[in-house]
Amino acid sequence: MSDMSEAFETVGKPKKKLDGKALVRGKPVYTPDYDVPGALIVKLLRSPYAHAIIKSIDADRARAIEGVVAILTHEDVERIPYSRAGQGYPEPSPYDTFLLDRKVRYVGDAVAIVAATSEKAALKALKSIDVEYELLDPVLNMEDSMREGAPVIHDEEDCSGVFDKSRNIAAHFEMEIGDVEETLNGCDYVITRTYHLDTQLHAALEPHNAVTYLDPAGRLIVVTSTQVPFHCRRILSRILKKPISEIRVIKPRIGGGFGGKQSIIAEPYAAMVTLKTGRPARIIYTREEVSMASNIRHEMKYDITVGADANGRIKAISMRGLSNTGAYGEHCLTTFMVSGSKTLPLYNKVDAVHFGGDVVYTNLPPAGAYRGYGAPQGLFALDCAIDELAHELKIDPLKLKEMNSIREGETSPIFKIMGEGREGVPQIMKSCKLQECIDLGKKEIGWDEKRGRRMRNGSRVRGVGCALAMQGSGIPKVDMGAATLKMNEDGSFNLLVGATDIGTGSDTILAQIAAEVLSVPLEKIIVYSSDTDVTPFDVGAYASSTTYVSGNAVRLAAEKVKKQILELAANFLEREEKELKLSAGTVTCSDGSSVSLEELCTKHMYTFNQQQIAATASYVGEESPPPFLATFAEVEVDTETGKVYLINLVSYADCGLALNPIQAIGQLEGASMQGIGWALYEDIIYSSGGRMLTNDFFTYKVPSRMDYGKLTCGLVESYEPTGPFGAKSIGEIGIDSPIPAIGNAIFDATGIRLRHAPFRSEKIFFEILNLEV
Repeated sequence: MSDMSEAFETVGKPKKKLDGKALVRGKPVYTPDYDVPGALIVKLLRSPYAHAIIKSIDADRARAIEGVVAILTHEDVERIPYSRAGQGYPEPSPYDTFLLDRKVRYVGDAVAIVAATSEKAALKALKSIDVEYELLDPVLNMEDSMREGAPVIHDEEDCSGVFDKSRNIAAHFEMEIGDVEETLNGCDYVITRTYHLDTQLHAALEPHNAVTYLDPAGRLIVVTSTQVPFHCRRILSRILKKPISEIRVIKPRIGGGFGGKQSIIAEPYAAMVTLKTGRPARIIYTREEVSMASNIRHEMKYDITVGADANGRIKAISMRGLSNTGAYGEHCLTTFMVSGSKTLPLYNKVDAVHFGGDVVYTNLPPAGAYRGYGAPQGLFALDCAIDELAHELKIDPLKLKEMNSIREGETSPIFKIMGEGREGVPQIMKSCKLQECIDLGKKEIGWDEKRGRRMRNGSRVRGVGCALAMQGSGIPKVDMGAATLKMNEDGSFNLLVGATDIGTGSDTILAQIAAEVLSVPLEKIIVYSSDTDVTPFDVGAYASSTTYVSGNAVRLAAEKVKKQILELAANFLEREEKELKLSAGTVTCSDGSSVSLEELCTKHMYTFNQQQIAATASYVGEESPPPFLATFAEVEVDTETGKVYLINLVSYADCGLALNPIQAIGQLEGASMQGIGWALYEDIIYSSGGRMLTNDFFTYKVPSRMDYGKLTCGLVESYEPTGPFGAKSIGEIGIDSPIPAIGNAIFDATGIRLRHAPFRSEKIFFEILNLEV
């Protein structure tokens, strides 16, 4: 435990999760556990084709099936363009999506909604609907999307916010500081490389689901597994043309999200059935539907040029990217910008930098938000290119990254130029312990002893690689969180937050913040989160924002309540407020007189000066202080098969003061595991017609504990003055660095530079054969 955390009673301590005991006992209630009598079962008929026009739909046979209550097609719902992206408003994403459309744009696109009294009837109805399609040529490769004569995926007139529909360009961005071409001409060493990173499935255990019903007043109630309840309510209001005041969204326990539940996916279909029939409705996606018809990660490709002088000072970087948003453009611009804005400032000593490119439509499943949100794709290209440059310079790659990376007290002009879908904000690094992270990781992995040695173990050869990363803490001047605290007569407090705990333990973190300010035990804070009727507004769980943004809102609300308590106690004790101190659930005076919170609250509720002690506070970040990370990978490559064995992955992170160190380590470990899976195991395969073939856990390999060796994650403490009790984020950064670190380690072991991830064994095998020839 750190010296800094010793100054606090609750924060900085490894407290148990508030819901920990309930979780291991199977007690939490998830959306499918809600018993809503008479709820209709909702199923979706999906397109078997990647690109087609629906010429006709005949649902008469299906409607005649016993138990079928409603079948809705594009002819039965109003055509309203919207974005599924649950992010800031106005959304930076195009309005290019329709609940049901006459045109389908990927295999799995919704064609019709079936509602029945039983699942058996609903599934039978799906098979009984006759659809006549006019097949269109699909675009199944992002490289082909902008070519002259390519099929136009969004030719409808009523979509908006698309950069260039005629060329399938959903979004475009360009940024340049200085003169990159001139600076490169003055460099002693220049390399140009191309890196390509494929997509990834979220693979959350709980599928997308929702249950909807009308309350006695006729208001629409939506219980759903979502990361963004308030965005969900707003988007449903648009789709359903129903006032926000008539919609209530409740978020129960969630079985994982990772960004996949930041989009509004299943909710509108159940809600439409409820409004059309007046009956409750329930929708639960199958695993195949989650994989192919929710959203996936953006595939990205980068052409990158890096130039340096003979001493290793990086003077210019240029990154031109191509991103695949799939059939629809949710999160298309923002993820692309983050791939630059959360990576390029890390190397802030450059004289010139360029970032730009296009996000294009294809007839593949739509891409959306995913942990890291573009930063892993950008970092793969940037870190590996610098690694390659180091070998050209004959410099230790770690040394080259160290000498060019950002440090405390420094800044980068990119912070102001690039935000998420808009201009960013300038900021100076008030906390940065990147060097300490590097030093600890370097020692743990044995960098100096192992790098470049290519130690052999039979047919296996060993190597090490490194990667540095930064992320952010919320979206500055955009993301807002709010919190309400009210005191009970036993001295406990109800904490109402719109922040969404998706398994991260944010309810516990926010309770720790409140308990620390109010000087009460953690068990005195009762948290209720994410009900749009009850809790104050919060943008939701994304952009690594909860601890920093929502946590600051909780801190401010608690400070207001503490002020009220001291004012009332001063009146009660007939003392000056400046003489009083709140500690351990009691207000004490310098002369020894005191009053417990229990007595104080009871008196003010029942006997005199009666009032509710409560407060609400909001917080919008003026900046987004980055956490920092150093990751080291040690691998063995079997030269006879090409198989990669991950022996050790070491990551040390600076997330400010970790408010709950155990939970912070858990986030870092979990994110690292997802990065390992993406690097070595998780591979989406499509048929020649665009159908996802790896749409379940039998065909899509998510790594287990048996698939890697040692995982070492640690924290380096700093103090971020703008964060609650010195905290920054930790949720995303761990996923950014495993791919480049493993790729660099494979090169160190074999001399083979893989620039397309995931790193397939067969690719390595044939590269080894080429080397031997």
